[in-house]
Amino acid sequence: MNHYLKYALLSLLGLPLLGAALLVGAYFYVSATLPRVETLSDYHPPLITRIYADDGSIIAEYSRERRILVPFEKIPKTLVQAFIAAEDASFFKHQGIDFISIFRAALKNMKAGGISQGGSTITQQVAKKLLLTSERTFTRKFKEAILAWRMEKALTKQEILYLYLNQIYLGHRAYGVEAAAENYFDKNVEELTLAESAIMAGLPQAPSRYSPYRHYQRAMERQKYVLGRMVKEGYITPEEYTQAAQEEVTIKPRLNNLLDVTAYFNEQVRRYLEERFGEDVLYTGGLEVETSINLPMQKVAQQAVRENLRNHDKRRGYRGAQQILDETSRAEFLLKQQEQFATEPLTVGSYTQAVIVGQKGDQLLCKISDKNGAISIKESKWAAPIKFTKTETAPLGNAEEKQTLFPLGSLVEVKVLSLKDPLIKLSLEQKPLAQGALVAIDPFSGQIKAMVGGYDFAESQFNRATQAKRLPGSAIKPIIYAAALDHGYTPASIILDTPLIYENRKVDTGKLEEWKPRNYEQKFYGPTRFRYALAHSRNVVTIKILEDIGINYAANYAKKLGIETPLERDLSMALGSTAVTPLEMLTAYTVFANGGVLIPPTYITRIRDRDGRILESIDPADFATGMAADQRLIRKPPRRVISPETAYLITNIMESVVREGTGWRAKAIERPSAGKTGTTNDLKDAWYIGFIPQLACVSWVGYDQERPLGKSETGSRAAAPAWVSFMKEAVKQYPVQNFRIPDTIEFHPIDKKNGLLLEGDDKQAYFEVFAPGTAPTQMSADKQLKARDFFRLDMEGVL
Repeated sequence: MNHYLKYALLSLLGLPLLGAALLVGAYFYVSATLPRVETLSDYHPPLITRIYADDGSIIAEYSRERRILVPFEKIPKTLVQAFIAAEDASFFKHQGIDFISIFRAALKNMKAGGISQGGSTITQQVAKKLLLTSERTFTRKFKEAILAWRMEKALTKQEILYLYLNQIYLGHRAYGVEAAAENYFDKNVEELTLAESAIMAGLPQAPSRYSPYRHYQRAMERQKYVLGRMVKEGYITPEEYTQAAQEEVTIKPRLNNLLDVTAYFNEQVRRYLEERFGEDVLYTGGLEVETSINLPMQKVAQQAVRENLRNHDKRRGYRGAQQILDETSRAEFLLKQQEQFATEPLTVGSYTQAVIVGQKGDQLLCKISDKNGAISIKESKWAAPIKFTKTETAPLGNAEEKQTLFPLGSLVEVKVLSLKDPLIKLSLEQKPLAQGALVAIDPFSGQIKAMVGGYDFAESQFNRATQAKRLPGSAIKPIIYAAALDHGYTPASIILDTPLIYENRKVDTGKLEEWKPRNYEQKFYGPTRFRYALAHSRNVVTIKILEDIGINYAANYAKKLGIETPLERDLSMALGSTAVTPLEMLTAYTVFANGGVLIPPTYITRIRDRDGRILESIDPADFATGMAADQRLIRKPPRRVISPETAYLITNIMESVVREGTGWRAKAIERPSAGKTGTTNDLKDAWYIGFIPQLACVSWVGYDQERPLGKSETGSRAAAPAWVSFMKEAVKQYPVQNFRIPDTIEFHPIDKKNGLLLEGDDKQAYFEVFAPGTAPTQMSADKQLKARDFFRLDMEGVL
């Protein structure tokens, strides 16, 4: 008996020693495979890359984890206390491991038959998030405990809290307290109240379950639990608990309403950043990207493009109802609208869908959600004649048929004009099929101030402002005319507008083909002044000028103005026969606005890394002490490409395009401007490019799958209205200015009929502008000109 008792006593004494030995052995075995905690001192978590407008507003963010690193000093004391009270009340007492919490969790895990509760301290959570995987095993928990103990030896409590509060996931893609403060309350973390801090501190256990977005009441109950824990730990008084619990907390979702407005521009920036720095840096590197985009201009630009495209589409007629809903489908559709409008209420000016259910006099009666609306038939003339029928029949539109027919249940697009009861006032709409683009540039800096690449980025990410190559038509003419001014022509030169016939032999067949260029009006106008020819966009005169100055000369001239696309080297160049991008065309026009100096367009002004170090900038002063290998000056130096005199002359002539020619719509901005319309012969592309002294802008309209825009849909009608709508608002940022006149420019009275001099007091005199030494010397009354004197191309003229 004594023998067995002896063995029992030895076993009782040996088991703890064996357990301790096994534990020590496991510690040394696991320790060898653990990461070094010293790496945490160089904490570089994934951060969001932010894009800023020129006023500092955030217009876009790119990230895999939405995290904004915030220094510990900026985190409110009450927020820190709230997290400690809710997550780890013994944080300041333990050395990384809370054995009481572990024992409590172990009991629950044994009852559950697995790991159901962690019992982790804040230090252990940091170890798990930053140094380990998220697997739920006893081995991982053991590693976690070892690392937590080591972290407590290597880091201060404040450093551990800094890591924890910046790393923790708090729901809705928010990592860290700064991102969560923006997400839930639309404020910085240092602005949080006690009540808001308690809500955030209640999230780590189950961010989705306690989301104040989805489960507000549940979040408030969790908030009270956290506040109660704070009272128990002595962080706040009962009175502060009561005050915070009674505070009416407003959840303000972080909404970037600018994403839609700046979408095409954002994508241009994103592509550049990815190409320059790589995808990983773009989405995790925390770049701070300052751009040139001007938000007031950008908002107006998008509105101008969209409204112009809708107006163009209406001139093409109504295509008919989108579909016909039966009674069951109508009920389902309207119920879905109710659910949608509960979170996204209807607003005046917004576009939505309505179901036509009847007609009363001049009104088409509609249902939207649980509300009633009406469309005025009288104010929908573009779709006239309009009829409603209760019979089951196919819908019709006047774009292809003689009338517009709406059967009962017709689903149509509408615009909300008024929300006043009893009937919501609506207008009949349809999404346009044509596309448009608009770009605005400061000609003196080259900075892009507005960019719209299409009607809707969500439907098409193709940026027509920078990627679409389209025929410029007559918009190329100012470049040809500027080249002519540098080749001996003056604004007073006379060219004969008469029929031309060119024969070309086809390379493949050897067959002769005739080309008979015509003016848009299908007329010839005889002797025509250089200025008048551009103002009224005369095709024949432009072709004669191009033939005289030389095709290669003109093509090279266009290249130095910024047209990078190689131009077709034949006489059709005069009519814009080579497809170019809107940005290319605008760049060339900025040379005229900038007195002959080319500044290549830019849209990024400065890029900083996560530490605030400048990587790229347009300002040489940012690299006053020199540049490192990873730094770059991104502004290309300005280059004088034509003389100030030529730039002014062509600008002055393009002012005539506005005053008396095809650009007449631009007079609506009520200040000096110069510009030129562009229309292709088949009406597939419409342009207007114009500028004031401080801002240049291009507007383009056309179909992606090229086809005619419609009868009379010229640059003046189809494209210029968007330019005018944009510029009317954009110019409010600038004082009214005239174009600067170089000191060397001369003014002389001439006879409009022949371009020769008149006396200054002659009532028929027109004061024309000339580069120094180029004015005519002959008086109009001294010579009766013959036809050959008007026609530069016979090389015998005296002009």
